[in-house]
Amino acid sequence: MSYVGPDPDDFDEFYRSDAPREGRRFGGRPVLVALAALVPAALAGWMVWQVVSGPGESEPPKVLPAPGASSSATPTPSKAEASRKPSQAPSKSASASASASASKKPQKPAGGGTGPLKGKVVVIDPGHNPGNFSHPSDINKSVNVGNGTKECDTTGTSTNSGYTEARFTLDVARRMRTILEQQGATVKFTQDGDRAWGPCVTERAQIGNAAHADAVVSVHADGSAEGNRGFHVILPASVHAGAADTRPIVGPSKDLGERIVGKFVQFTEMGPSNYVGDRTGLDTRSDLGGLNLSTVPKVFIECGNMRDSQDAGKLTSGSWRQKAAQGISAGIVSFLRR
Repeated sequence: MSYVGPDPDDFDEFYRSDAPREGRRFGGRPVLVALAALVPAALAGWMVWQVVSGPGESEPPKVLPAPGASSSATPTPSKAEASRKPSQAPSKSASASASASASKKPQKPAGGGTGPLKGKVVVIDPGHNPGNFSHPSDINKSVNVGNGTKECDTTGTSTNSGYTEARFTLDVARRMRTILEQQGATVKFTQDGDRAWGPCVTERAQIGNAAHADAVVSVHADGSAEGNRGFHVILPASVHAGAADTRPIVGPSKDLGERIVGKFVQFTEMGPSNYVGDRTGLDTRSDLGGLNLSTVPKVFIECGNMRDSQDAGKLTSGSWRQKAAQGISAGIVSFLRR
């Protein structure tokens, strides 16, 4: 804060104290007389110093130029300038400089890494979408799946405690992406929680086709009754109707599915479904648009039953979801390196 000088009342109090009034004499004159003569001069000098020296510590300190810079390069801001918040966009020259700096940053390669799956493209299809609940009219519209019509998408299921299938599938898919990219694969998603809803099952198939994927896996979890436990992989049936023709992919898709079953058991220690597929872990269906409209090897995996308390305990565990991602990924790696 600024120095405001002594209060005259303080001097009066001092004079009224028990201190000797006259004090010591120096050169034959009382010191008290000298002090009385000096005080007005000191006060006057202090007032002159305040005027000359300017504001006290309440003012912002002056900014000194960096070593080697000229003093004119860093002007001292005024009080108004120091208190003003920056509100203007950077100048064109500053923007150009920032753009130039950004352009020098290394760009992420378009393809995968240098591992054993270099050059391979894997599309992961996280089932459903967390935002589907808010878009019933969009996801309920009918789409053509070749041999009939189905709803565009659904909300999926959930555990009894409210952990949704859409959250589960995204988490497992992202873990898979990390694993497969470390193996050198180029990984693409049909959705990454980055859109309001969907996509429709037809678009999900188109994304894999357009990527010319070497393998596509759609990640799901089932919503069956309590006591129905285990996982199963869904294979495309041979469908040739309308825009659907799965005949070229039935064989390789079965190979992909069988490899995923074996690796999933190995990594997760979860048994094949006791209610679908006669405990083989495999099921073949002709009513899923994501399979019917695919032109590249593709399977679905139901990683467990969210409505069974024992399966739900695994599906809601982050460490188990990591094992699930490892099992599915290992199956894909085995298929692509066959």
